[in-house]
Amino acid sequence: MALLHRPGRPAPTGHPRRLARTAAALAATLALLPPLVAAGGASAQEVPAADVDVHVNTQAALGRLSDTARGVNAAVWDSHMNDPEVAALMKTADVGAMRYPGGSYADIYHWETHTAPGGYVAPGTGFDAFMGTVRATGAQPILIANYGSGTPEEAAGWVRYANVTKNYGAKYWEIGNEIYGNGHYGSGWEHDDHADKSPREYARQVRAYAAAMKAVDPTVKIGAVLTAPGNWPDGITGEGDPGDWNHTVLSQVTDVIDFVTVHWYAGGSDTSADTAMSRLTRLPGELREVRAQIDRYAGAESPRIGIALTEVNTNTGGAQLTARPNGLFAADAFMTALENGVFNVDWWNTHNGPGAITTVDGETDYGDMGMLASGSCTGDVCQPAPNTPFHPYYGMKMTGELGTAGDTMVAAASSAQDLSAHAVHRRDGRLSVLLINKNPDAARTVDLAYAGFSPSAAAPEVRRYARGDSDITDVTDSGASASRVTVPPYGMLTVTLTPKSGTGPGASAAGIAGTPRLEAVTDTTARLSWAGTTGAARYLVQERDGAHTYLVGETTGTSVTLRNLPPGSTHTVNVLAADSAGRLAAPSDPLTFTTGTPADAACTVDYHRDTSWGNGFVATVSVRNLSDTPITGWTVDWDWPTDGQSVSSGWNATFHQSGRHVRVTAPENAGPLAPDGTSTASFGFVGANDGPNPDPTVFRLNGTVCAGG
Repeated sequence: MALLHRPGRPAPTGHPRRLARTAAALAATLALLPPLVAAGGASAQEVPAADVDVHVNTQAALGRLSDTARGVNAAVWDSHMNDPEVAALMKTADVGAMRYPGGSYADIYHWETHTAPGGYVAPGTGFDAFMGTVRATGAQPILIANYGSGTPEEAAGWVRYANVTKNYGAKYWEIGNEIYGNGHYGSGWEHDDHADKSPREYARQVRAYAAAMKAVDPTVKIGAVLTAPGNWPDGITGEGDPGDWNHTVLSQVTDVIDFVTVHWYAGGSDTSADTAMSRLTRLPGELREVRAQIDRYAGAESPRIGIALTEVNTNTGGAQLTARPNGLFAADAFMTALENGVFNVDWWNTHNGPGAITTVDGETDYGDMGMLASGSCTGDVCQPAPNTPFHPYYGMKMTGELGTAGDTMVAAASSAQDLSAHAVHRRDGRLSVLLINKNPDAARTVDLAYAGFSPSAAAPEVRRYARGDSDITDVTDSGASASRVTVPPYGMLTVTLTPKSGTGPGASAAGIAGTPRLEAVTDTTARLSWAGTTGAARYLVQERDGAHTYLVGETTGTSVTLRNLPPGSTHTVNVLAADSAGRLAAPSDPLTFTTGTPADAACTVDYHRDTSWGNGFVATVSVRNLSDTPITGWTVDWDWPTDGQSVSSGWNATFHQSGRHVRVTAPENAGPLAPDGTSTASFGFVGANDGPNPDPTVFRLNGTVCAGG
């Protein structure tokens, strides 16, 4: 299995190298829901006919922006890390987190002596100097405790110095960097002095680190390292291990950790940022799988454990890193990750150093994974002056135009693959929509429509970053309206609208309902509860499908049971409080849950992944008939949870796949399946996955839903 990337590995120069939903609506209540509208202030300028539709639904909350949402990595080998210009630029971009001491260097770095044996440490990059930059930025540190060559006692000493001696209030502490890259799975770039390099030992050490660090400061948050589902070495089980990295670690640490960290590089054989932007469609599924893995082992405690994406970029070295397409990728990646349940996204890197020199979109691309220029050269080609922003910086900065800490991300859907849409409902009632045109050749004219939001007649505020702009530019007088805007090729617009007077959550006397909790779930029902709020006469439970919502429950209390749900189906719901006049408050944060399979089913299916290697796997499926009559000529059906999963070849049965649906048919010479579970039919296959590889949630034997799976 080839290694997809080697993020954080020190290069010889001393710089790291970054390689069926339920729609049981109540008619009377539906009348309360604001209709879809497409309206806005008239423009004196003629706008071209629309070729893209974007739908924004403020009643479908995706979560609140945290104060650590936007982050960057900082590395001790970076001599410009603490330049005053860095703090000023990051503050302007609303950066709330800065990660230190830098990727794989974390596992050779000793904070007290400010040394990294085997690596280069630049002058003026010590911990106190770094904290000066953090404080000048108004951010929080995310610190990586040395796992590879450190000890729990060394980490506890760092906590004592940071939070007791210096009173820095450092909250977030990761235990090591990419420890799964320590050679245990055959490829090693991460330093690890432990004789036992297995995930079992890492989990044991995480417990020791957490105990030592929290004994000094019980308020610190401890993070454990996971691998991104669908990326090497996900799914690989090492010799003597009970499971792969994620499952082994999570099975032993969920009671002592507060968050997990994953790294995501779009990767692929084509390392261009254009390809990376298309591969962003994989990220939501991979993050859902991380949450599902936490759910499996943490149970009711799962919501307490956050997810941080502490490294992200297009690729780990190659073209299109400083050029415009990577700026578009940065904006899209930050928002995609934040909308899918992470509390922090950190770009790799602040400064990184030049690599291969290419020309992209008419500009020099320096092959540099940094957001800011280091002023270094490749041959006779030199970067601009240190701290000159590259395009990814402006991509991140544009997300700050969209919303800040405490604002609510809401669902937005685009009809075009080359135009991304993200939306934030601000605390002051305004709505901001970010539109990213990934087409290098054509402008896209967008029709905007809204559910749950009525724009006023005022012209929207519009910010643009496109060809010819040296910074994010105010183009409010460009002729855009609340209902139609034009986005330049390879450009971004943020459109901010004010609500019509007397509309929106601000007009409701009800507050925001608490995030729903899953109290109990069966194959066809789910019982939800939530914390009530002042001014609420009743509560509406709405299910989200993309950017559309459907009423599935109503109650005057603070719990509801949803019924007639399909077995093995996944649902995302929000709760909205309505006041006595029927006016809706802002939606709660979302809850996603999956129904089970019937306990009294007439059949069972055991699905077992025998081995995996990142983008492929081997599975065995065993079927038993629990009914009182034999079954001759059986078929087994399932649906893959993601688009990237498929059956490549199989044995002991005939396989057919159409879209996500798989049908397996008994071989011609197969005998009957005996009644009462007294015989078993087994078959196996080689599968492929481009991205996450979650197990199917429901299996059917001759159309009957089975238990297990």
